[in-house]
Amino acid sequence: MAKIKTILILNKLLQEYNMEDKGGLDYHWDSCLKSYNQINKFNHLPNSSVAERTEGSVGLEECPGQTFQSSLLLSHLLAASSHQSDVLLQPYLASWDELVKFMEALGPMVGLISKEIETKTSIIRQLALLADESPEAEVGSDKSLIDYVTTEVGVLDKPESSHHASTYHSVRSMIHAELNQGLVKFHHQTDSGCRTLLRLHRALLWLKLFLEKLAETPETGHLRSPSELCREAYQGTLAHHHTWFVRRAAELAFIVMPERAFFFRLVCMQNQEELSVLLTRVVQALGEVYDRTQWALEENGMLDLP
Repeated sequence: MAKIKTILILNKLLQEYNMEDKGGLDYHWDSCLKSYNQINKFNHLPNSSVAERTEGSVGLEECPGQTFQSSLLLSHLLAASSHQSDVLLQPYLASWDELVKFMEALGPMVGLISKEIETKTSIIRQLALLADESPEAEVGSDKSLIDYVTTEVGVLDKPESSHHASTYHSVRSMIHAELNQGLVKFHHQTDSGCRTLLRLHRALLWLKLFLEKLAETPETGHLRSPSELCREAYQGTLAHHHTWFVRRAAELAFIVMPERAFFFRLVCMQNQEELSVLLTRVVQALGEVYDRTQWALEENGMLDLP
């Protein structure tokens, strides 16, 4: 009854709210509510002992029956941070593809944020495609950029690719290129890759904190509900950047989040101990990507792009 009541409240909020931005996060609550009756189905876990599932192997195997795969997420995150102090954009965006699956698995009430995430990742991918198609228009003969992507980022995997393709090869190459091209505006909104990355960066912190809290195993007392943990992580991160309506809707959405047993099944873990081992690895990988991105944005004064 509580969940049904929550959905009705959200529906009323949507009817009363004048949604001017049809492409923003607010718009996606409507379609989210219409699809709430979807039911997540899971395969039964195979019998295995904790001894068989060692710390080194946890999270590296495929979880049968699930769309979200923690093993893929880990591999993408590790690949994204494999180049010195930079973040490679292709595996970074692939990490988001997997995180979107994670959010969608939690149900449409929470997974609606994934719609906005997909929009952001699509923007960066489209910018990269445009740079590939129009090298002269995007980069021209900027020698400083050529020197940068050659010495700091390196060439792309394909030897035949010319220097312009490295524009969106990594976070730092993108920042350097867009600043040189005048695509980044510090006083009004643009669809630059840097501004888009900042929005993804903020959402990544929310997920990192949520998973970090979900991995905690208190020495005394009971485990807190995922609903409470997700709400707490949201209030300390994304809530600072959302409108009142989105904040209110998010608070209500967290009420209908799945219980902890759901997360065991989602990643094929049998108890909190195994879940903690896996999530700790994921959080560490997320943290490395987040920190590197944070440094790159902060060094260029981009943490408050409009």
